[in-house]
Amino acid sequence: MIQELKSSYGRQFEEALINEIAQVGTFKEVQAGQKLMDIGEYIKGMPLLISGVIKVMREDSEGDELLLYYLEQGDTCSMTMSCCIGQTRSEIRAVAETDARLIMIPVRKMEEWIANYRSWRNFVFESYNNRLNELLQTIDSIAFMNMDERLVNYLREKQRVNEDRIIRNTHQEIAYDLHSSRVVISRLLKKLEQLGKIELHRNYIKIKDL
Repeated sequence: MIQELKSSYGRQFEEALINEIAQVGTFKEVQAGQKLMDIGEYIKGMPLLISGVIKVMREDSEGDELLLYYLEQGDTCSMTMSCCIGQTRSEIRAVAETDARLIMIPVRKMEEWIANYRSWRNFVFESYNNRLNELLQTIDSIAFMNMDERLVNYLREKQRVNEDRIIRNTHQEIAYDLHSSRVVISRLLKKLEQLGKIELHRNYIKIKDL
């Protein structure tokens, strides 16, 4: 565990902190599509992502979802930290976008390390800032972008985080992530195909020139 921590967080954390994380952290592996936390649950630990990608979503009163942001190697979720420290229920859903490996940190240590380690304090504040910026980008896209622009950005981000031109999501799953309808998404995907930007196949989408 120490070697993996050094690989992902060695530039951020001093050796003493990495050793403490290795002592109290719980290593966890999740498969793509597996749910890590859900709305309404109490969160008992904060994740440090060693590898893979986690997508974080919100849900409205009718059960429709909206993709907020992705967590990647070296990231953590500031919303999870808030729930842990405030002992409140989660207002997000976190699902593995790809196979992922992470280390769960107990709540008691999160607060202790803020007092004892400057690198941990900086990491926590930076995480809050990064997630806030991503949330602002999500709000901006909803407020100022047409759905076709949001769809293109979504596909580009999918390609980036998965490091793959093949998008293995159904039209309905994409509609959920973008808080739209399958009919609208299917129509826009067809338009992108006609423009030569993508190829539509039965079980996947191939990115050509986005």
